[in-house]
Amino acid sequence: MSTPKKQPSSAMQFLPNMIFASRWLQLPLYLGLIIAQGVYVFSFLRELLHLVEAAFGNQAALQSLVSSIGYKSDVTIASLNETVIMLVVLGLIDVVMISNLLIMVIVGGYETFVSRMNLEEHPDQPEWLSHVNASVLKVKLAMAIIGISSIHLLKTFINAANYSEQMLMWQTLIHITFLLSAVAVAYTDKLMSSTGQTGKH
Repeated sequence: MSTPKKQPSSAMQFLPNMIFASRWLQLPLYLGLIIAQGVYVFSFLRELLHLVEAAFGNQAALQSLVSSIGYKSDVTIASLNETVIMLVVLGLIDVVMISNLLIMVIVGGYETFVSRMNLEEHPDQPEWLSHVNASVLKVKLAMAIIGISSIHLLKTFINAANYSEQMLMWQTLIHITFLLSAVAVAYTDKLMSSTGQTGKH
């Protein structure tokens, strides 16, 4: 005959419930990231508008673009050239990738640490969300950071004439550090997964 499980007192049960409910304190953080996402959308549309205006010969828009990308030239830039277009487009891609990173943090973090979204029947549910956990989210964030760092490094190399050799070296070293960190995170996750599967046998 099994011994009935002793139920904790209401006073003792209150503390675990309060601690578990404290996860909702993260909600303002995710809402703040949604606002930051809106700022990135505004920045993207503004830069895109300037690019279109500059393509039609608007000098004010062209100078705004040149200033925003930090491009310098010995001659006055009177119209869009390939380098300026490439740097602006890379900047737009950078914004998109950071926006993707924000979505992963907002959606994945909320699903993992706050509450279930119950999106199983939703046609637009992200494929990765069905098996997301803290470990998977960490690896995906590391890969996203590498992509963002790659775009920054490419922008720097295209505009290398306006950077010192020391700056180029440091940006390259930082990118390599991000890359090695992502490999270490993925390898650690693989080891932990293998250990977990071994422990089940």
